[in-house]
Amino acid sequence: MLRAQLAAIAAARPGAGTKDVDAAARDLIADAGHGEAFTHGLGHGVGLEIHEAPLMGYDKTGKLMDRVPITAEPGVYLAGRGGVRIEDTLVVRPGGPELLTTTTKDLLVL
Repeated sequence: MLRAQLAAIAAARPGAGTKDVDAAARDLIADAGHGEAFTHGLGHGVGLEIHEAPLMGYDKTGKLMDRVPITAEPGVYLAGRGGVRIEDTLVVRPGGPELLTTTTKDLLVL
């Protein structure tokens, strides 16, 4: 999951297609054999609403713009077993995303 999230974060540049940013994570998850267990979009914009544009998913259209805050939150959920999700907030920047989340990326079991 960490590799998938880091790939999506790296893809989050001004002008990037929202579908392409989602695919950066989704493709790695599918290659690992868990594509069917990633059932939601990668992330969304952050602002006055809980989920707002830009929406990032396999079926979403649009482009990321400079200085837009977004989430990157890939997750895999296995029925009856559990799941894993990493969720961070970042700001899209030309030189690379500015990560706003400062918590560890080490595995935490809850």
